Amino acid sequence: MKVKVLNLDGKAAKGADIELSDAVFGVEPRADILHRVVTWQLENRRGTARAARERSEVARTGKKLGNQKGGGTARHGDRAAPIFIGGGKAHGPRKRDFDVSLNKKVRALGLKMALSAKAKDGLVVVDTLELKDAKTKALSLQLASANWGKKVLIIDGDAVNEGFARAAGNLIGINVMPAMGANVYDILKHDTLVLTRAAVEKLEARFALTGGSN
Repeated sequence: MKVKVLNLDGKAAKGADIELSDAVFGVEPRADILHRVVTWQLENRRGTARAARERSEVARTGKKLGNQKGGGTARHGDRAAPIFIGGGKAHGPRKRDFDVSLNKKVRALGLKMALSAKAKDGLVVVDTLELKDAKTKALSLQLASANWGKKVLIIDGDAVNEGFARAAGNLIGINVMPAMGANVYDILKHDTLVLTRAAVEKLEARFALTGGSN
C-alpha cells in the first residue's frame, strides 16, 4: 500500500512515497476484536475498588449497653451497629479487582486492525516532526493549514521530537506519543492518525520481531 508523505502543513514532502506493509496496515477490521481490546484496555486502567468494613468485620464490643427497658433510650446491643460512629458500614462497597487478561495474539491483531482502519480513512504519514520554529502558535497555524480534524494523534519513533512535543503541549485535541505507546483505544478515538516515517518503521518492526504483543 503506497501512501504520500506530507509535511506538517499538509503539503507533499520531497522524496518518494512510503510503502506500508499490508500485514500491518492492510488487515480487515473486525468490530468484535476491536471491542475486546478496547474493553481490556479500559478495564485495566481502573484501580482496585476500595472496600468498606461491614458490621461483622469491625472489632467492637458486643456487650449490651444497658437494660432492655427503663433506660429511656433505644435498646442497643452491639457497638458495631452501623448507626454508631466507628461501627460497620451497612451495604458498603466490596473489594473489586479489574485485572482482566487478554491473549497477546488478540491484542496484536486488535492493534493491526486499528491501524488498518485508519489506513482506509484517517491516516497521514509525515516525513518528520522537526520544526524550524518550535512555538505553539507557529505549529497551530501549520496544523490548521493541514486540516486534519479536531482530534489528532501523532506518533513518532523511539521518542517524540522534543521541540514538537513542547510546541504541541498546549494545543487542544493534539496528542503525541512514541511508537511504543501506540494502542487501539487512543488510535480509534482520534479523527486522524499521523505517523512519522520513523513511527511506521518501528510499528512494522514491532510486529515482525515480536509478533506485535501489546
